[in-house]
Amino acid sequence: MDDDREASKLRTDRRRQQQAALENPDNNIGLCGWVLVLFSILLVIVTLPFSIWMCIKIVKEYERAIIFRLGRILRGGAKGPGLFFIIPCTDNFINVDMRTITFDIPPQEVLTKDSVTVCVDGVVYYRVQNATLAVANITNADAATRLLAQTTLRNVLGTKNLAEILSDREEIAHSMQSTLDDATDDWGIKVERVEIKDVKLPLQLQRAMAAEAEATREARAKVIAAEGEMNASRALKEASMVIAESPSALQLRYLQTLNTIAAEKNSTIIFPLPIDMLQGFMKQ
Repeated sequence: MDDDREASKLRTDRRRQQQAALENPDNNIGLCGWVLVLFSILLVIVTLPFSIWMCIKIVKEYERAIIFRLGRILRGGAKGPGLFFIIPCTDNFINVDMRTITFDIPPQEVLTKDSVTVCVDGVVYYRVQNATLAVANITNADAATRLLAQTTLRNVLGTKNLAEILSDREEIAHSMQSTLDDATDDWGIKVERVEIKDVKLPLQLQRAMAAEAEATREARAKVIAAEGEMNASRALKEASMVIAESPSALQLRYLQTLNTIAAEKNSTIIFPLPIDMLQGFMKQ
């Protein structure tokens, strides 16, 4: 844990040094450079008011402009939002969108730790945190982040087995976010969120898992049925013990059963009359 904190601190310090070096560069453009700048300013003054439209630039609220003068970033870093001025012929600028960008990770076929091939895709949310680093440190920040997200997804899932991939999606997404955020820190990009969309299994594996789940449910059903039979037998045993204590209870139960049968269907029921009930008349 201490090593991770130390590494994170070193990365943060290095990024701050790079940012300071880019935002406060050495503006020594040389004698030839100053001659070109002065000539451009003179040309703007001579062609007023037409040249003013080439000098005034506007960037939106969600954009920042990186101005290059003779190939060097101007002191102060990104400009905007709002109105700023450039010198034609010697200055050019690049607009950087600071809004959150979303892209889909294409489905990746990954071999898991337990040698199962799965197809996984996801979504990444990121934004440009430092426009100067995003322009000066990498050619195409968007394309690089997309490729890095694909390789990170494959690397992270390669260390998990199938059960972990299906059940621990939040942990996998958090691990991917941390890895991507650390890797893109030098590019001035902040990875805000990573989500795993879908995990597709081979058809044969789906059938095997369905058969396994069905067998598990059948086994559980048999256990529940066996427990029910055991409880019913215990209840019947207790009922027989109660009936054995009172012989007349058996006759009452017999009559109650006949009454229940007659209530369901209208039918004629013939049953023998118990001899015990006729003994009293026979004695008389």
